[in-house]
Amino acid sequence: MAATLETTDKRAASRARRRQQLVDATIKCIARKGLGGTTLADVAGEAGLSQGIVNLHFDSKDNLLTETLRYLAEDYDQQFMLTLARTTGSAANKLLALMDMDLRPSICDRQKLAVWFAFWGEVKAVPTYQKICAARDDKYHNVMIELVSEIIDEGRYENVDAQVVTEALSSMTDGMWLSCLINPKTFNRKTARYAVRSYLHATFPDHYPQGEL
Repeated sequence: MAATLETTDKRAASRARRRQQLVDATIKCIARKGLGGTTLADVAGEAGLSQGIVNLHFDSKDNLLTETLRYLAEDYDQQFMLTLARTTGSAANKLLALMDMDLRPSICDRQKLAVWFAFWGEVKAVPTYQKICAARDDKYHNVMIELVSEIIDEGRYENVDAQVVTEALSSMTDGMWLSCLINPKTFNRKTARYAVRSYLHATFPDHYPQGEL
């Protein structure tokens, strides 16, 4: 019985590794050729496997693309929640940590960003993509607006709207991601972080002193 369970576990682990190998290959292919230009043959070639193996694990290109998007969303969510859990102190600390997280090389990566933007461009046409992207965006937005609202209450900031600030920060992140993708030679993470801190200082001067920019 124990031997049977061990064999089953090994097979499951092997299957998971192979599926991840194919997802990683798909990310590389999409980054180079886009969603429409990527074929199962491309993915198989990138992974060094036969196309039959791709079909065995995912049945179709649509399933493979959906699983790839789901993996990216889950990867982001894991880093997001880990950053939130590990950041101690005030809402201001947590907000800054999350903004910094979006500029980490593990998130602000040209290959991943190319794939994200490719999927975002198809969300209106593919309901499954829209559902996955919307769930990620909604969760991020809700946490951000809660942190911003707490900062506003703590500092008794007048004429500062949590929704507006959250949208502004999200737009800054999107713009920086796009700059990283299309202008890699001029994109500078340090400058991007400074821009975020400058906006936070201008909006919440008591929580983000000038000297800490």
